[in-house]
Amino acid sequence: MTIDELTRVINEFVTAKGWYADDTKFPQTPRNIATSVVIEAAELLEHFQFGDEPADKAALAGELADVANYLFQLAYLLDIDLTQAILDKLKVNYDRTW
Repeated sequence: MTIDELTRVINEFVTAKGWYADDTKFPQTPRNIATSVVIEAAELLEHFQFGDEPADKAALAGELADVANYLFQLAYLLDIDLTQAILDKLKVNYDRTW
């Protein structure tokens, strides 16, 4: 499945939950979704709080999925081609030295 296809599935889910509706308690604004990306990304750290390996890989996979879902939705809301953005950033990073 491509990023575009995943994004479509995510948007179907958000629509089914009513979160794109004008009267929703959970407005899907770029700012709110960006905030959610950061919150979910921080939750990844819980799985490494007391060690270098996650105790529960399935739970970690769920957190990774949460981050990806919000990231794909944010790119959609801002009309960013995430596939192209990733390829462009990789090209930049190939030329970087750390």
